[in-house]
Amino acid sequence: MQIYEIFVMPRKKKITEESLLADIIANSMIEKKAKNVVSLDFSKFQNTLFSRFVICHGTSRTQVEAIADGVEEMVLKATGIKPRYREGFHNAEWILLDYFDVVAHIFQEKYRSFYQLENLWADAEIKQFDSELTKMKD
Repeated sequence: MQIYEIFVMPRKKKITEESLLADIIANSMIEKKAKNVVSLDFSKFQNTLFSRFVICHGTSRTQVEAIADGVEEMVLKATGIKPRYREGFHNAEWILLDYFDVVAHIFQEKYRSFYQLENLWADAEIKQFDSELTKMKD
């Protein structure tokens, strides 16, 4: 994979294709008013099937479906790729969109609280996205 470098004073920060895709996914979630958007980075772990999770929740079935549709639309528009696997649209409690190295998880709030993926993968580096597009908190 190609690596893009962005220079941020005073240190250099490398941005991978996976992190760019995760940012696109997170921004599309935020655009649809998703709540508590986070990215879990697994790139430092060996033998994982994915590099990142991007997780959020919505307040209703309708919003969860709209968030998932927005992610698919924005990723297709920005990169030309479709998810290799989609799951959960039949009940929209937990929708999963698998983009090979990056997996988007879109929950209804009570199911996110129940499954607690962030706690399950507590060793991963977690980035919390702000509620405004393209802004990230470290």
